[in-house]
Amino acid sequence: MIQLEFEITDAINEQDQKSIYEGLLKYNLERLEDKSPKDLGVYMRDEAGNIVAGLTGTTHGNWLMIKFLWVSESLRGKNIGSEILKQAEATAKTRGCKFAFLDTFSFQAPLFYQKHGYQEVFALEDYPLTGKRHYFTKRL
Repeated sequence: MIQLEFEITDAINEQDQKSIYEGLLKYNLERLEDKSPKDLGVYMRDEAGNIVAGLTGTTHGNWLMIKFLWVSESLRGKNIGSEILKQAEATAKTRGCKFAFLDTFSFQAPLFYQKHGYQEVFALEDYPLTGKRHYFTKRL
């Protein structure tokens, strides 16, 4: 019989994380209909080429999954975030997406996303301690 043991760590090394990811990926790819998620980035750069606002995410099948949307403080309130979001959604539609998904903290932008037609589907209360993490979807 093979000897198995548990290891608990506070320091996840890159190779261990890669092993788990690759095992999960192999399992998932055997079962998913769409096996080709595609990265999506929408960036605004200044004259020096520095990113001053942007969005990163992926499109996969019917879904746009927004990972991060950020606008530098000096540009906030100028509809740049709204324009970036619209461009990401338009690109996702051209890729065949019908829905969008994202999460945001209470102190970040839940009202911004609601203003753009996102519906809250659930929230983690007391996250990480006293805040809230909101999860939103939208039909594109």
